[in-house]
Amino acid sequence: MVTAMRRLLLCILLLTSMPGVGDDFRPQSTNDGQLIMRGIPEIPGNLVARIRQYQDVRSATLLDWTRDGGGLYINTQFGNVSQVHRVRKAGGSRQQLTWFAEPVGQVRRRNDSDELAITMDQGGGERDQIFLLDVGNATTRKLSDGPSRNRMLCWSRDGRRLAFQSTRRNGRSNDLWIMDPDRQDSAEILLEAPPGSWYGPVDFSNDGRLLLVQQFLSVQDSRIYILDLEQRGLQLVAGNPDNPSANRAVSFDRRNTGFYFITNARGRSAELAWKSLAPDSIAQSLTSGIGWDVTNFVVSGNGKRGAFVTNEEGSSRLYLLNTRRQAFSRVDKIPMGLISSLEFSPDNRSLALTLSTSQTPSDVYVLQLGRRPESARDLVRWTFSEVGGLDTTGFTEPDLVHYPTFDMRGDARRMVPAFIYRPQGQGPHPVIIDVHGGPEGQHRPGFSGRTQMWVAELGAAVIAPNIRGSTGYDLEYLTLDNGVRREDAIRDIGALLDWIEEQPDLDGERVAIYGSSYGGYVVLASAVHYSSRLRAGIDVVGFSNFVSFLENTEDYRRAFRRYEYGDERDPEMRAYLERISPLNNVDRIDIPLLVVQGRNDPRVPASESEQIVKALRERGRPVWYIEALNEGHGLERKENRRVYEQAAVLFLQQYLLP
Repeated sequence: MVTAMRRLLLCILLLTSMPGVGDDFRPQSTNDGQLIMRGIPEIPGNLVARIRQYQDVRSATLLDWTRDGGGLYINTQFGNVSQVHRVRKAGGSRQQLTWFAEPVGQVRRRNDSDELAITMDQGGGERDQIFLLDVGNATTRKLSDGPSRNRMLCWSRDGRRLAFQSTRRNGRSNDLWIMDPDRQDSAEILLEAPPGSWYGPVDFSNDGRLLLVQQFLSVQDSRIYILDLEQRGLQLVAGNPDNPSANRAVSFDRRNTGFYFITNARGRSAELAWKSLAPDSIAQSLTSGIGWDVTNFVVSGNGKRGAFVTNEEGSSRLYLLNTRRQAFSRVDKIPMGLISSLEFSPDNRSLALTLSTSQTPSDVYVLQLGRRPESARDLVRWTFSEVGGLDTTGFTEPDLVHYPTFDMRGDARRMVPAFIYRPQGQGPHPVIIDVHGGPEGQHRPGFSGRTQMWVAELGAAVIAPNIRGSTGYDLEYLTLDNGVRREDAIRDIGALLDWIEEQPDLDGERVAIYGSSYGGYVVLASAVHYSSRLRAGIDVVGFSNFVSFLENTEDYRRAFRRYEYGDERDPEMRAYLERISPLNNVDRIDIPLLVVQGRNDPRVPASESEQIVKALRERGRPVWYIEALNEGHGLERKENRRVYEQAAVLFLQQYLLP
């Protein structure tokens, strides 16, 4: 525990030597005036040079196979934002295909073609537009209307129709639309989303008559429908409004007899299931014996093979499925890490995937398959992303720990899982707590250049807890922070501080906390409750007041945020949310803060950061503030991330390390 004398000396140090209390808070700008900084001192050149290698780390993610199956489309970033590239062979060069000023979002290849339907945002406002890219002649044409938000692209099997989600009806509702991409004026609405929900297309049947449709109401209530495109009849096939469960549609089978989906309706874990299209059919679980959440699934073009991934305490496991026998086998030759973006090759003989480990950034691999549908042969790495000249073998691997928290589960203390990244040496090491967003998110041990930089350059241990409300465990754990139990999640942070103080290699008197989005709120709330036990906090696009956040977030998000946090329109809930909001407890915040915000953020409006910064400044608290005028919910542009990460290292050097 930090002594009173030590806290006093620290406060004197901050008041006399740090910017943000009585020093200049006038804005400074960089990156063509798009990045505004207040209260931040000049970043030393030696710091910039020292961490540059970590900032030059790249990654690659799988998009799709080329039409002929001889190459892959990938997403990677050579310039300021991520773009589409093509790789023609394993280890081959990456040919850039798009050159937009904005990052490319979703990419879907038109069936039997090398035309790509892509989405692209502008300025981080999440008003994605749809474009059709002809790879052959490098031409692009816009398919959407301009002002609306468009996502969830889905091609029919013959490539003649494109279904998508759009707000073009009224600018708010996420409805289901369809169009002939060769006739831009052909777009028509299929389903109007009820308030507080959204519809999205998932897959067309082989004959193009049926469309598998996803409806989302909350993280605990999602349903699946089948839409008859000829008769416009809508049939609920998974999910029950009287007994809510999470159901995620994946695809029709290739025989047009049923569909695959992922559901937690049968128990605690999310299972892969198949259900016949026959009336009154009952879903069949395909993975009930595994006991871990299935995160994604894909079926081959001929329908004989399937591949799915499970989340086993944060790490990914890959399985191959014989769809006829419904038998599966685990692929053990995949390194432990995070697997995503599965795609079978056009000839059904290979499976492409994205793999990230704690020591290597995301790259694209191809798993060569055996004769039997559930068998595999060799794993071949296709992309080799640059790591700034760093020796990745020196990167730290995390340890999974479980620490006791304040409440009981049965006869024992509830345990909170956390990953800890330790620096070399005996310590005691300063600590940075890294809180994920969501809240229904999960820290998983994939690659993080930021984490490796903090460990190596600051000598800090980074601890990433999956506090209550995190996904990847069970339904009970997911809901333990809902509504009036919100601050129980903050008590999990307090329990982590207790655990840190008991570890001989960790310095309980030098602890900072970092978080983005919901994690940013946790930073502010932790500063309210545990300022005497923390040195500093970094809040990235976090909200400071539940009521103003719920009232000002984008319409399409408000309903399911209310489901999670509580409905501010209810007087009792409003009073509770006001009482626990960090903005209304700002007098209790007594640590330096770095606050980072995107001006165009539709999820957490910039006003959430502005009001907490203003309140802290009025009380003479040290606060650094970065605002990116061309960003949304987070900083995606490399030039902006560079400055923010440099400022964060300087901030931690000054406030955490002494």
